[in-house]
Amino acid sequence: MWRALASNMLTVLAVGLFLLAGLLVWGQNQFTASGPLDEPICLRVERGSTMTRVSRELQEDGAVSSATIFRLGAQYSDKTGQLKAGSFLIREGSSMDEIIEQITRAGASTCGTEIVYRIGVTRQTAEVRELDPATQAYVELVEFDPNAEDIPPVYAEKREKSDTRYRISLAEGVTSWQVVEALKAWDALSGEVAEVPAEGMLAPDSYEVVDGAERAALLDQMQSRQRARIDAAWETRQSDLPISTPEEMLILASIIEKETGVPEERGQVASVFVNRLRQGMRLQTDPTVIYGVTKGQGVLGRGLRQSELRRATPWNTYVIEGLPPTPIANPGVASLEAAVNPDETEYVFFVADGSGGHAFAETLEEHNRNVAKWRQIEAEQQSSGN
Repeated sequence: MWRALASNMLTVLAVGLFLLAGLLVWGQNQFTASGPLDEPICLRVERGSTMTRVSRELQEDGAVSSATIFRLGAQYSDKTGQLKAGSFLIREGSSMDEIIEQITRAGASTCGTEIVYRIGVTRQTAEVRELDPATQAYVELVEFDPNAEDIPPVYAEKREKSDTRYRISLAEGVTSWQVVEALKAWDALSGEVAEVPAEGMLAPDSYEVVDGAERAALLDQMQSRQRARIDAAWETRQSDLPISTPEEMLILASIIEKETGVPEERGQVASVFVNRLRQGMRLQTDPTVIYGVTKGQGVLGRGLRQSELRRATPWNTYVIEGLPPTPIANPGVASLEAAVNPDETEYVFFVADGSGGHAFAETLEEHNRNVAKWRQIEAEQQSSGN
C-alpha cells in the first residue's frame, strides 16, 4: 500500500513539475515575444511610481498581454528597483523584455515634452513641443520670445513636469557675447559666467541639457566641441593655403560664415578670400567692419555708413591688410571646412544677386556690372516697399 501511495505521489509530483516547467517556458516566451501594441505610445512614469503600477498601465494601454508576467519578468531579471521616471517611447510590437529595458536603463526620456531654446543671430526663441508617438515627429505647442513679458502658461506648466526635456540650439554665425547673454537670460539654467569665451570658440550645434544645468559647464562643452572641430578641419587642409595656423583658419571661417547663408556658396566665397590673400588684396568685407563697430555685442540693425567703412579699427578689412586679429563670429563645421578646402576659382569679387545668394566675378569690369544689377534690384525693392 505504502509503495503504491509513494508511486502515485511521485507521479503527481512529476506531472506537477512538468506542468510548472511548461508554464515557465510559456511565460518566458510571452515575456520575450513581440507584444500586442499595434502603434507606438508614450509611457509616462511618474517619480515614486512602482513596477506594479506601470505593469497595470501597460496592460490597460494594450502594450502587454499580462501585467503579472511583466511584473514577474522584471523581478526575475532583478530590474524592479531600477525603474526610471520619465516619458518613454514604446514602439509597436515591443516585447515585455524590451519595454523593461527601456524604462530601467539610465538616460533621458525618449518622448513627451521638450523645450527648445534657440539662440539666433538676430533673436532668441523658445519652443514647447511634444513628440507624437504615431509619427515620431515633434508637434509645436507654442513658440515665443523668452525675453517678452507675457510668457505662455504652457511653458510654466511644462517646466514643472519632471520628465520635460531641454535643448539649446546654437545657430551658426552668433557671437560669443550673444551666446553668453542668451544663456544668462534663460531660467532653466543656473550659475554665473565669469567671462565671455573667445570669439569663434563656441560650436554651433544642438545641446541637450537638464533643468538647472550650469551655464559655465555648458560653455565648456561648447568650447570642447569647437576645439575638436577646428583640429579635424585643420587636418584636412590644402597644402598651398595663405593661412598658416588653425587660428587663422578660424578667423577666415568666421568671415565666410557671416558673408553667406547659402550652404552651396561657402566654397566660392572662401575662394574669393583665399585668392585675395594670395594676391595681397584687402578682403574688403562688410561683416568685419560691422564687428569693429559692435564688437560682437548685438546686431547693428542698419546699413553701414561711409564713415564707418573708412574708420580704422582692428577688424576693418577695407583699411587693414590681411585677416583681422580675431574671428568675428562662431563658425559652423561647413565654414571651417570651406576655409581649408575652398573651391578652385579665379574669383576675387562678389556681390548680392537679389536671390539671397551672390554673383561672383574674376574682373573688376564684370564685378561692376554685377553691382549695377544689384543696385537696380535694390531700387526696385525700395520703390515697391519690400
